Amino acid sequence: MSKQDQRVAILMGTKDGAAFIEEQLRSLLAQSHSAIDLWVSDDGSIDGTTAIVDAWKTRWHKGRLTLVDGPRQGFAANFRSMIVDPRIEADCYAFCDQDDIWEPDRLESALSWMQTRDATVPLMFCSRTVTMSETGTMVGCSPLFQRPPSFRNALVQSIAGGNTILLNRVARDLLAKASSRTHFVSHDWWAYLIVTAAGGVVRYEPRPLVRYRQHEANLVGANVSWRARFSRLEHLLNGGFARWTDENLNGLAANRDLLTTDAAACLSLFTQSRKGNVLSRLNLLRRSGVYRQTPFGTFGLYLSVVAGRV
Repeated sequence: MSKQDQRVAILMGTKDGAAFIEEQLRSLLAQSHSAIDLWVSDDGSIDGTTAIVDAWKTRWHKGRLTLVDGPRQGFAANFRSMIVDPRIEADCYAFCDQDDIWEPDRLESALSWMQTRDATVPLMFCSRTVTMSETGTMVGCSPLFQRPPSFRNALVQSIAGGNTILLNRVARDLLAKASSRTHFVSHDWWAYLIVTAAGGVVRYEPRPLVRYRQHEANLVGANVSWRARFSRLEHLLNGGFARWTDENLNGLAANRDLLTTDAAACLSLFTQSRKGNVLSRLNLLRRSGVYRQTPFGTFGLYLSVVAGRV
């Protein structure tokens, strides 16, 4: 199947996004790829978001635009409901936020890479993002990761913003199977974990393909400064990372049959590294081979192990 013949399903989660969704929808319609079905799961908007989406049904000429009711249990549950929805049939699947702006070749770039890979293998594409303020001012870029994507990285770090991810059909079916068995912290981190755990291939594109809108209250946490790095280190050390890890490990335990032998061995060592005395934990962590993308991040990981916060 040629690249242009591949039908992409965009899975957009919405909740009170009327202020910015129009701009995002225009960027989706401007995609250079032509075969796109848009699925919008609204999680209980009260600001006119659904009226805007309904009005777009007559403007959406790339395929079908379908609006469904979300579970109203938060953003992770909303995306999970779309991941496991058997009505959504496509060749590839992209996650989408309501208030970003996509570069015109966001989908085409991912599909071009997938054309070079074995379609029977789970494939996941993701990229850097440009961070912009609420008013659209460019603030900076997300970190440029240099180390290869892998399960050993996914266990301790999410490198893929959900708004940049494209999955092939094999990866989506794998993710749907895993997600039907458990809940998760975040759909992007969960996708990275499951695809790599099952022996899939992840491509991290260094060129930003999405303009990621950060609202004023969240700009301090944007991935644009040393202040943000220390903020993430603080999160590691105050136990927030450990709570997320607990949920991820519980989810992986429910899907152990999907893991490769290598991933299962790594998972076992990493799980053991969360117990025992400090020297034992550090040794098991080293043997597991897990890593974060930057030396600062890896330093924070080992520091949190010493503190018993992983």
